[in-house]
Amino acid sequence: MSVDKKKALGKGLSALLNDTAEVLPHRQKPVATETVTNGLGAVSEIKISEIEVNPFQPRTDFDEQSIYELAESIKLQGLIQPITVRRVNAHAYQLISGERRLRASKRAGLTTIPAYIRTANDQQLLEMALIENIQREDLNAMEVAISFQRMVEECNLKQEELGERVSKNRSTVTNYLRLLKLPPSIQASIRDGDISMGHARALINVADPDKQLYIHQLILQHGLSVRKVEEMVRELQKPQAKKETKKAEPISFQVQKIQDDLASKFSAKVKLKVGNKGAGSIEIPFLSQDDLGRILEMLDW
Repeated sequence: MSVDKKKALGKGLSALLNDTAEVLPHRQKPVATETVTNGLGAVSEIKISEIEVNPFQPRTDFDEQSIYELAESIKLQGLIQPITVRRVNAHAYQLISGERRLRASKRAGLTTIPAYIRTANDQQLLEMALIENIQREDLNAMEVAISFQRMVEECNLKQEELGERVSKNRSTVTNYLRLLKLPPSIQASIRDGDISMGHARALINVADPDKQLYIHQLILQHGLSVRKVEEMVRELQKPQAKKETKKAEPISFQVQKIQDDLASKFSAKVKLKVGNKGAGSIEIPFLSQDDLGRILEMLDW
C-alpha cells in the first residue's frame, strides 16, 4: 500500500469519529495520549496490557483455529476493524466488543491495538454521531460496514432498525455487514479503493474463501470489470457432479501451520503431504494459465 493511501485511510477512519489522530493499522506506533471531550469516543492506539475483558461477555467459546488464522492475517494486513473499549481509569479499559480481535492481536504479538474509546452512558450520542457520519460521501465501503457493525453491537439495533435509522433497506445493510466476513486481504483492497463495492458484492456470494482470494487476485492483476467477476461467480456456482472423496488423514499442527502459511503466500489451497520418514510433496493448484504464471512468477521461475 502506498503512503498516500495509508494517509487517506487514516483520515477517513478518523473522520468517522471526528478524531484527528492518524490511524495506521499496519504497524505499531507510540501510544497516543487522547482525551475524550465529546462523549462519542475516539480512535487511538492503546496498550493491550491495560485492557480487561468484559465480565458480562456472553460468549465464552472461541474457535482457536479461527483466532490463529486471524492472528496470521493481522501480521500481514494489520487489524482492519478496531475493538471498542470503555475507560475505567487513567490506565485501564474494559472491553465492550471485539474479544476475538483482541485475542488474535495478542497472539500476533501486538503490544498496542486500535480502539474506539467510549465513556459511560453515551449510547444515544454515539448512535446519532454514527448515523450522521454514515451519510458522508467520502467514507469507503469498509468504513460504512464498520459503522453499521458498531451500531448493531453497541447500540443493540437489529438490522431492520438499523436500516430505518440510516434510510437504507435491509438488503443493503446486510451486504455491508457481510463485507466484514471477507478475508482480510480483500477487506484491505476495498478499504484502499483497489476494488469496488460491486466487486465485493460479487465476491460475497462465493462461499469458498480460497476461491474468493483467487478471483480477488485476478481482479487486481487484470482489472476485471464487475460484470466479468459476476460471470465468473455464476460459473463457479453451477452444480457440479459429486465425486467420491477419500477422508483425509489428520495432519500435525506444524504441518498445518506450514500449509496455512503457503496458502496465504500463494492465495491458493496448498496441500502439504509428509510421510512417516519425512519425505513428501507440496501441491499448489492453479485454475488457469494466468494463475499458473502468477505462481511461477512468485517462485522466480
